[in-house]
Amino acid sequence: MHSIGTIVRLQIQRSSLKTGASPHRVYDPAPLLPVEQLAVGPDGTLGFARDQGWIVDIHHRAHPESKNPDGQHGISLGFTGHYAAMRDRFGSRIDVGCAGENIIVDAPRQFTLDELRNGIAIISPEGAEVLRLAVLDVAHPCRPFTGWAVGGVVENDVLKAHLQFLDGGMRGFCLAGEKTALVSVGDRVAIL
Repeated sequence: MHSIGTIVRLQIQRSSLKTGASPHRVYDPAPLLPVEQLAVGPDGTLGFARDQGWIVDIHHRAHPESKNPDGQHGISLGFTGHYAAMRDRFGSRIDVGCAGENIIVDAPRQFTLDELRNGIAIISPEGAEVLRLAVLDVAHPCRPFTGWAVGGVVENDVLKAHLQFLDGGMRGFCLAGEKTALVSVGDRVAIL
């Protein structure tokens, strides 16, 4: 195992970040909610907020409007280094977590799917392994997020260049786990 950074943000999506009918869908990060802990498991994530209790993420299979019927999109991971690159390209509207990943790791560099292919482990501050997660795929970019990132309607030729930049893991990675465990801000992430 090789430690790559510390978890600095956990969050859930209370509802869809994309609204409207295609091709006029828009992206709005307002439904994102930072949480203190995530219960991460095979069906997705639940977030604990002290003032609201446990809240089901829209990618959890138990959510009434689940975006995860196949069980392949229940958990997501992002990195601060990816956010720095997106901020350099799109400007100050890019805050850490705005792309919607559940787990954000403080790691200054960018990672590829090949580097994470063997999976990751979550390690407590005391050094105990909390959970192992398979890295299934990159979170592919979409037109609504890209339009939001640039601050408006994107012409097709410009859109293509932005989508290519955002692909390959820039917008994060889709994960899956076989057991359920509690993940907290301050836990470390290691590559298997």
